[in-house]
Amino acid sequence: MIRAINRTLVLASLAALSACAAPQRGPSNEVINRVLVGVPGEAQPSTIVATELAYARAAQSEGQYTAGLAYAASGALLHGRNGTVDGIALYTRLSNPKTSVAWGPRTIMMSCDGAVAISLGRFRDQEAQVGNYVTVWQRQPDLQYRWVYDVAGRDNPQPPPRPEFEDGDIVVTAIDAVEGLIADCPQRRGNAAPPPPALSLASDHPQGSTLSGDGTLRWRWEHRPDGIKYFAAEYFYQGEWRTAIEESLTSPPES
Repeated sequence: MIRAINRTLVLASLAALSACAAPQRGPSNEVINRVLVGVPGEAQPSTIVATELAYARAAQSEGQYTAGLAYAASGALLHGRNGTVDGIALYTRLSNPKTSVAWGPRTIMMSCDGAVAISLGRFRDQEAQVGNYVTVWQRQPDLQYRWVYDVAGRDNPQPPPRPEFEDGDIVVTAIDAVEGLIADCPQRRGNAAPPPPALSLASDHPQGSTLSGDGTLRWRWEHRPDGIKYFAAEYFYQGEWRTAIEESLTSPPES
């Protein structure tokens, strides 16, 4: 069966979900699990949304770097102002800030087999500056998702304050929708969709590039000479590669 694209993943069943407010405002794990029960297929954007929200709650209640370590996969990379660094080694050395960065997803794209997912969302940092972030998630042997790459950058210029919609850019609530994009599955018996073309990303993008194990999702990062942190991701759908995420992100000025 060809995997169809899921254009909108409505979270109406998760009442008052919040990825960045006080911990008590987020949904319980029981609520999240009830929503996910019975959803068909391996690639489930809702699972990534639930993981992101649980991670964000943990950052508020346990500390930003403590939560980062708990949700990191072996070899996880943080893309900072000077390039990528070992995320686990860095978080192990750092003390948790008094206030965690707040964030929430807006787009989730997944490989057909669900083994790799990429989330694009909004964040607000400790200085009340907002921007975009991208996180790459990989399913582990225990079937839990852990992050393997993370990058973020502030809006430049910053948008004007919106006090009447204080959490509008960040918080995921019951009336919000998260865009879910799922790649078509490779050709199998009875499947008319052609397989993705063979790729050699390493030669085209030597800084950092990855193709999912099933060949239906690819992503790459670059650290450019001007300090721009570039990220792009594509998924294979209806016989062609489609760009779903492309971000050029900047770091805050050094104080």
